Formats: sequence, structure tokens, C-alpha cells
Amino acid sequence: MALISPKKLQQAETAPRTVTVLGATGSIGRNTVDLLARNRERFQVVALTAGSNVKLLAEQARLLEPQLAIIGDPDKLGNLRDAMQGTAVEVMAGEVAVIEAASWPADIVVAGIVGAAGLRPTLAASRQGSIVAIANKECLVCAGDLVLAEVERSGAVLLPVDSEHNAIFQVFEAGNAAEVERLILTASGGPFRSWTLEQMASATPAQAVAHPNWDMGRKISVDSATMMNKGLELIEATYLFPVATEQIEVLVHPQSVVHSMVAYVDGSVIAQMGTPDMRTPIAYTLSWPERMAAPAKRLNLAEIGQLSFEEPDFMRFPALTLARATLTHGNGSTAILNSANEVAVAGFLDGQI
Repeated sequence: MALISPKKLQQAETAPRTVTVLGATGSIGRNTVDLLARNRERFQVVALTAGSNVKLLAEQARLLEPQLAIIGDPDKLGNLRDAMQGTAVEVMAGEVAVIEAASWPADIVVAGIVGAAGLRPTLAASRQGSIVAIANKECLVCAGDLVLAEVERSGAVLLPVDSEHNAIFQVFEAGNAAEVERLILTASGGPFRSWTLEQMASATPAQAVAHPNWDMGRKISVDSATMMNKGLELIEATYLFPVATEQIEVLVHPQSVVHSMVAYVDGSVIAQMGTPDMRTPIAYTLSWPERMAAPAKRLNLAEIGQLSFEEPDFMRFPALTLARATLTHGNGSTAILNSANEVAVAGFLDGQI
């Protein structure tokens, strides 16, 4: 386990920060591009990468004018080249090109590629010593020790983008880690929070991706519906924060206002709150150690009126138990769990299971 707070604070620069966005057309990427576009004077974009969405990538590249635009699907290089005609943006394609983009010097690399496919680019970003804003929890779930070793070797800084881990990062007193009693990861419970097992057995992909609070990609939405997402976050937290596995718990909070909490030995519990908008944690990582304005709707507790909390149901959501068990078993169990989940989610979304 390693503490994510860096050995040296990054001082506020007068020059714009340089940024690369891996997975620019995904949910995290689109929110990041929105923030970058609203703050052109603060950021200069080095590279944008996408898997196959040429149209959106080209629109983003014309908006932000990066040095590089890379499409992961090599068969679409011609389409991207045509779409970028008349600009100074260099275009490339293929997995190797995405990894190369992650290796280009940049102050911040936003690692937003979904799934285990994001591991190699994230490692490349870590090796060059950047601030790595990691939104891809699967990287740490599959290869946390490897990623942290590269971060330590290069002097990179790992900042969590996930709303829950970002919340903990904001209230975790790094110098007082020994005084932390518990980390409390909150979970909305997803669209099936109150469904019976019988109802869940016939759930459709459309129902699974209809998250009640968050606007996310299809894969992470299904993970939220099964609460596997929270299981993966539990594993991720063991790599990000210097606490024992048994000190991390999950609490269902349907309103998604309290994003996570840290409990200390004196009985204090410090929470980070806000409306459910990913631009808030992304903005914090882009501007850290300072803060920058973000367009998220402001929290009005009087309007909300009531916040509720409940224990998770481990019978209806066994992914939580599976995830905790992998931390005990070791021997690559976390990577196996993640791989099995990625295949199962893809099969479910494709109507195969």
C-alpha cells in the first residue's frame, strides 16, 4: 500500500499546464474536455486519444488544438486524417500510438481509458513523471503494485479522479495517517438498489445503464448496477491509501451527495459533499493543489432536505464480498476478478447472457 500524497507539492505555475487526455471521447474524457475548453488560459493540450469515435475526437481536437490526436482503431486513421484536414494537429492510430501519446511530456495525464486496456498507457504516463489523474480503477485492480512502483521510481504523482477516492483524498490528513480509523466509501446503490433477486434476474441492459444519479459510460453503469464498481473501488483504495483492508467499508447513500468519508480515532468523521457531477473531482485533479471553478450545480442541502444511509445487501450484491475475498487470496485474484467482470459485462450488454 502507498500513500498518494506526493513527496513534493506542485507549486502554482504562471504558464499554462500541459495536459494529455487518454480516452477523450468517453464519459471522463468528455467532462475533462469540457473543463479544458472553459479554461483555455490555464491549460495547453498536448494529446487527445480515443478508441474508435473519429467524429467526436475530431470535434474535440478542432476545439482544443492539441499537438496530437490519436485513434486507437488503426482502420480509422484515414477517417481521422480527413477530419483534421486544414489543421496543424498531427494524427496517428493504433495501440502503440496511444501509448506513445501517453509518453509525451505533459504536466498532467488524465487516464480515462475504460478497462484493462488503459493499463499500458497509464504505465507510460507514470514512467515520464507526470501528474497522473487516474480515472481507470482497473489499472490498480489489475496491477496496482506495478503502477505504484513506476510512480515511485519516476517521481510521478497519482491523483484519483473517481468521485469516492477523490473525496477521500480531499479529506485524508496525510500527515496523520496513523490516526485514521476507517475509510467509508459511499455507494448510490444503482438502479437495482431496491429490486428483489427475482426482478434483477430479468433486468435488461437498458435498465442496468439507467443510473439514477450519475451520467456514466455503459460499462461502469452496469458495474454500478451490480455494485461490482464499489468492489473494484474497495480494491483500489487499498493501493491509494495506507490503511488495512478491514478499515475500508461501504455504505449505501442513495442521494450521492456525500461522496465518501474518513473517520478518525477521536470520533471525527470528515466528509466531502457535492452534487453528482464528475467535473468536480476532475477539476480538482487538473488544478491541484489549488482549486478551479467548475460548472457543477451547487449543493443546496435545504432543497434536498434529507440524506439517508443504509448497509449494503451482500446477498443481492455478492460482488462486494467477491472483491474483498480477492484481497485475501492474492495470487492475481484481483486481476482475475476484473477480467471475468469485463467479459461478463460485455456479454450482458451484447445480449449474450
